[in-house]
Amino acid sequence: MFGKLVGPDIAEMVQQRQFAQLRSALLGLKPPTVAEIFEDLSPEDIGVIFRLLPREFAADIFEYLSFENQETLLHSLGNEQVATVLNAMAPDDRTALLEELPGSITKRLLALLTPDERKVATELLGYHPKSVGRLMTPEFVAVSPEWTVGQVMDHIRKVGRDKETLNVIYVLDHKGYLIDDIRLRELVLWDPQTPLSEKMNREFIALRADQDQEEAVKAFKEYDRVALPVVDSSGFLVGIVTVDDILDIQEEEVTEDIQKMGAVEVLDAPYMAVGLPTMIRKRAGWLSILFVGEMFTQTAMGKFQDELERAVVLSLFLPLIISSGGNSGSQASSLLVRALALGDVRLRDWWRVLVRELTSGLALGAVLGTIVLIRILVWQALGWDYGPHYMILALTVSFSVIGVVMYGTLMGAMLPLVLRRVGLDPATSSAPFVATLVDVTGIIIYFTIAALMLRGTLL
Repeated sequence: MFGKLVGPDIAEMVQQRQFAQLRSALLGLKPPTVAEIFEDLSPEDIGVIFRLLPREFAADIFEYLSFENQETLLHSLGNEQVATVLNAMAPDDRTALLEELPGSITKRLLALLTPDERKVATELLGYHPKSVGRLMTPEFVAVSPEWTVGQVMDHIRKVGRDKETLNVIYVLDHKGYLIDDIRLRELVLWDPQTPLSEKMNREFIALRADQDQEEAVKAFKEYDRVALPVVDSSGFLVGIVTVDDILDIQEEEVTEDIQKMGAVEVLDAPYMAVGLPTMIRKRAGWLSILFVGEMFTQTAMGKFQDELERAVVLSLFLPLIISSGGNSGSQASSLLVRALALGDVRLRDWWRVLVRELTSGLALGAVLGTIVLIRILVWQALGWDYGPHYMILALTVSFSVIGVVMYGTLMGAMLPLVLRRVGLDPATSSAPFVATLVDVTGIIIYFTIAALMLRGTLL
């Protein structure tokens, strides 16, 4: 049955999205037979089929294709039509079929394509949008360990003009697997007659194509490199990532965090390039959530309506109480989000953070509580009459500020840790979100303390 497969049959199966059956049928054939079938297919169909096959089988088929057909296939793998077909698949099926291409083919593919086609090709290789594979370039200098230092220098002069960087030279074995990297400044100091193998230590740092881009940023910071090699899952060198790309990624990450902390969905373009409807949509969602949250503030105040009617003076200090808690929470949240991003704080440090912020909140609350206490006493002395119980009122407001600031600080510090623990971005614990949360609880804290301290006097 499988031996009777011909080009038109396969083209029809591709058109009908019968990918599982097609894969099973082709795996029953020999690589030369599949290569012969490819002769009757369109480049787009070949590109789709090639992505369905296991990487070892695909590599065998590729070797049997003529040079012209190999080049056609590589171009088709970067074709938008191929992307359209594969993206139409169910996500789980597509994930199962989008395996890594063999490293040698990946390397040739990326070197052959234009930047626009390369962008499509990295998607079809199965690399996540936030992976290192989406950043890599094939423009690097590779040499053999069997060469002398002089031969390496001659090779650099010959091919180096069009490469992304010459700071680091990569040493590959005869199959293309990375075995060492050497800095150019070391090469120029060695004797030209010395075999490269005598200078190699086979110690190098490499990124994997499927690694997260944030991990690449950390690697560049840790090892202070201008470029790092990128290998596939088997160790084959498929490209490099340079520091300029990493700086762009770092800028994007910081921008996203700032936007999230401002309660705005991440913008996909510069501010002036975002259309007004999109800008409104990006901002309306969080604003609506925060607005609904603030409604609970009104509900909380309604619960203490009797206290407000009996002691209207309490309402004078309500904005002060709420703002102090929101500000302290926003401070703590900003500090923890950045500390998590830099790796200064980890989830296992939660207890140390709790104790540290509890102490900080108490101290900060005491500072602000003292300020408001002095303010009330001074205003009373200057003729602003808070009534005969002004001293107990001053203490009530002061203690309330201490309680609200402590609570706001704790919430601002612990919420990013909780979000990280459940797999969410800590930056979403934005200052406005923390402030809204503290507003509601700040009212409860304030009036609860007032009810206890002012009972029998103002209440």
